[in-house]
Amino acid sequence: MPLPADLTQFLASVHPYDSLPDAALDDLAQIARARDLAKDETVFAVGEEVRNLYVIAEGEIEITDETGVQLSILGPRNSFGERALLRGAAASRTATVQARARMICIPAAKFFGLIETHAPVARFFDRRRPERAGDKNVATLPVERLMTRDPITCAPDTPIRDAARQMHEHRISSVCVCDGDTFRGIVTLRDMNGRVIVGGADASGPVSGIMTEAPLTLDPKALVTDVLHLMVERGIGHVPIVERDRLRGIVTQTDLTRAQAMSSADIVGSVAKADTADEMGRATAQIPKLLLQLVETGNRHEVVTRLITDIADTATRRLLTLAEARLGPAPVPYLWLACGSQGRQEQTGVSDQDNCLILSDDVTDADMPYFAELAKFVSDGLDRCGYYYCPGDMMATNPRWCQPLRVWRDYFQGWIAKPDPEAQMLASVMFDLRPIGGDESLFEGLQTETLKAAARNSIFTAHMVSNSLKHQPPLGLLRGLATIRSGEHRNQLDLKHNGVVPVVDLGRVYTLQGQLRQVNTRARIEAAIESGTVSKSGGADLLDAYDLIATMRLDHQAAQVRAGGSPSNYLDPSDLSDFERSHLRDAFVVVKTMQSAAGSGKGAIG
Repeated sequence: MPLPADLTQFLASVHPYDSLPDAALDDLAQIARARDLAKDETVFAVGEEVRNLYVIAEGEIEITDETGVQLSILGPRNSFGERALLRGAAASRTATVQARARMICIPAAKFFGLIETHAPVARFFDRRRPERAGDKNVATLPVERLMTRDPITCAPDTPIRDAARQMHEHRISSVCVCDGDTFRGIVTLRDMNGRVIVGGADASGPVSGIMTEAPLTLDPKALVTDVLHLMVERGIGHVPIVERDRLRGIVTQTDLTRAQAMSSADIVGSVAKADTADEMGRATAQIPKLLLQLVETGNRHEVVTRLITDIADTATRRLLTLAEARLGPAPVPYLWLACGSQGRQEQTGVSDQDNCLILSDDVTDADMPYFAELAKFVSDGLDRCGYYYCPGDMMATNPRWCQPLRVWRDYFQGWIAKPDPEAQMLASVMFDLRPIGGDESLFEGLQTETLKAAARNSIFTAHMVSNSLKHQPPLGLLRGLATIRSGEHRNQLDLKHNGVVPVVDLGRVYTLQGQLRQVNTRARIEAAIESGTVSKSGGADLLDAYDLIATMRLDHQAAQVRAGGSPSNYLDPSDLSDFERSHLRDAFVVVKTMQSAAGSGKGAIG
């Protein structure tokens, strides 16, 4: 057993204990005890009371679930046991020594005392969904991030009539008045109405005669909240942003009210009005910047992905309209649907396209060339907008995925009746279908029938559960995380296929088991909890894990954009802090546990 001084030195090198004041660290070392265990000894087992938080100093500990499935192997500096302590419940996992180990045992009472008195420790062990608004709220951003740059200006001797014309032509409510490079004042629509129309000022006179001279201004480094306070306190709607008497920008009430959704709304508006795919592409090229803005202003991951997916939906509908304008009206009703991440409304900064067409059963062979051209026009246009062609050819341009409703019914019935590997893969993709443009009645009956048939067929459901376990969280020996071993992304984590996809697969399984109509992954898990398809505790854990993984994925992509790169799904875990690695590992452990529960037929962890 090491001396307290040795314990102090060790704990001072492990997060979050390294954040403790010296006195608290010394006190912890006096109370904590070292425990040596031989290979194959059990620290605690499922159903047993957990009395300590354990920190591994040497050796390896295997964590298994209630069915004996390995969840992870923990090495030095990893902590475990906190889940049972925080829940006040018996252990739901078994911890067994894999290689002779020495552990630091922190009594439960001391562990709770640390959480209550030291915020960094409390944050480290807080597995709840992270609050992201905080200091990243729009109101606390520098005003230079929100202001309109290069606002419309005029000289002091500009005739009032000309200034009014500028405001009308540019559809703005104010013009800043500058004498050369020096800011002098501002004239607004209110000034025009009150001093010209009502006050009778000569419209041919200089604008300096009606402007507000030396108005209230702010520096570019001021916070958006400063603008809010100024507008509310002084009852003004325009705040020029001035630095050393030079105009740098302006913030209006409209800027503030549109701040959160401004960029996404602008992109959607540009796409909706575009006359060509190239015009749309110029608008969608702003999506990485939108992602960065949305992440930096603290939006939840499901809000970010929803806003980004809205742009893809708009582009698809606009392309359908342009296709019909070129090809003429469709000969029979049709419905364009998205699957994959667009179907689930979970697109990020990098997405391919997955789509299909359901046609009315009235369609004839003579009509099919029309829909082949329509599909090509739309898919080509989406590619020019940055939604690259699906590597697996899961697109409406593939004749297999451009079929009458009766054929689609046969597809789903066949997949359910004979769930071979291809059927499992196709069903997994097609159960994420969401209507985008056209006659939605073509899908409503199909979705209901398919969910009922799938739920009735236990063999199909079992195969879908098995298929959902193919994507495994990256848990391994090196501090709980297993990186890619070779190739371009060696030593990195794939936050898509090994991060969010395992949760997406579980959400899809819950949809089949509970006959749920939701398509979005988070909505599926919430519906599964509400319907009893998954336990409240297991579902809550999975939501927390999904939120952390999906948030980390977006944070990573935003950081890449901020650095001038392109967003990707590959993350080097060495770029993470000990704190972040530990939480990510725990999230992967939860996902693995839920996969084991689904595979065993229990559906959830307790």
